Amino acid sequence: MIFDTDVLIWVQRGNDKAAKLIEGTEDRYISVQTFMELLQCAENKKQHDLVKKFIPDFNFTVLPLTENIGHRALIYVEEHTLSHHLRSADAVIAATATESNLTLVSGNAKHFKAIKDLKLKVFKP
Repeated sequence: MIFDTDVLIWVQRGNDKAAKLIEGTEDRYISVQTFMELLQCAENKKQHDLVKKFIPDFNFTVLPLTENIGHRALIYVEEHTLSHHLRSADAVIAATATESNLTLVSGNAKHFKAIKDLKLKVFKP
């Protein structure tokens, strides 16, 4: 499974349900977009270092941005921005999941509901 940024933020805030979901998942992935979002949310160097430690400590594989992912994300933005307000970061995360044939776990179902070829598992904290 590939995890959206919000699920990892829930873990960092001490949400047991999010932590158990991740712990119960053998193959754990995140998009490089998620990694960047987590780093971007850090308010100081200490939090930055915690994020960089968090990813390997929980055995996440960071999936890179590839040409195919970029192309698919562009199509998602073109198809869904006007109708569903899809943002580019969410398009990259969804495209990473789809191109990697992984289920995306997110608490933000409304961000992804328009993308028909995306396998989505909704997380409710």
